[in-house]
Amino acid sequence: MAKIGIMSFAHMHAYSYAACLKELAGAELAAVWDDDARRGRAAAKQFGTRFLADMDRFLASGLDGVIVTSENVKHRAMVERAAAAGKWILCEKPLAPTVADAKAMLQACKKARVGLGTAFPCRYSQSLIDAREQIRSGAFGEILAASCTNHGQFPGGWFAKNELAGGGATMDHTVHVADVLRWILGREFVSVYCELGNQFHQGAIKTDDLGSLHLEMEGGIQVSHLASWSRAKSFPTWGDVTIEFIGTDGVLLVDAFNQKLNVYSDAAVKAEWAYWGSNPDLGLVADFVRAVDTRTEPAVTGMDGLRATEVTVAAYKSARLGKMIKI
Repeated sequence: MAKIGIMSFAHMHAYSYAACLKELAGAELAAVWDDDARRGRAAAKQFGTRFLADMDRFLASGLDGVIVTSENVKHRAMVERAAAAGKWILCEKPLAPTVADAKAMLQACKKARVGLGTAFPCRYSQSLIDAREQIRSGAFGEILAASCTNHGQFPGGWFAKNELAGGGATMDHTVHVADVLRWILGREFVSVYCELGNQFHQGAIKTDDLGSLHLEMEGGIQVSHLASWSRAKSFPTWGDVTIEFIGTDGVLLVDAFNQKLNVYSDAAVKAEWAYWGSNPDLGLVADFVRAVDTRTEPAVTGMDGLRATEVTVAAYKSARLGKMIKI
């Protein structure tokens, strides 16, 4: 039985990961630590586990692995502490808001000989798995270009504070698409041009809520990507991940979260979409538990997180300088 702890419930994904741990027969959510004690106690009570206010006591409580779901800028410190304590680690995306922090996290885990995974659950979406298999089989010939979106609702709170998030919607939503494209196409990104906007929350937040990116991958593959917090509170679901692949032998359009039921809710006083497909978060957490049990690297590695961070950091540099940036 893998004993897993969660470090911080600042990120909403922590609640999904906790629910996944409760669902897996071979795992136990053994403890919660949070620098916000009130939030941590509430989460521990919700998921039927213990809250430990002291980080050292938390890390010394017999845990086999930890999931880090704090604010982005706190990832490095928590990962370094957990690695020094000999814990396997799954870190929320982005792995870090800077390349230097991401590299330091990889080095700390290498030195401590512990596994480091990055939370990219889209790799466990069945539609994206099927797309990867078809593209790698050659069914669409040589892939020439891809057009991508990752639109979502504004998460609020620390996500709009650069000092905690390191960026806005472009930081939040580019890493998913960058990772999926690397995974499906087996190519690295070589350059990016980006323009940022604050067009949906003008005056309300000080960071970007829209990023328009043009990227190039190895082999000359051209990629366009729109990342945004553009979905209204009344929108039926949180957002989307879509990719249109253009190949020499055909075009493949993937809408990763389009398996849904229309729900007309009197409680919510709006129409909602209830997703009924496979649970990507469960696949992600199950793989992490496997890595903990076998003392091997998670399938989505810290290096994968670093590569996605490099793309995002270069995008912000491009927007700041107004020119294409080599990655």
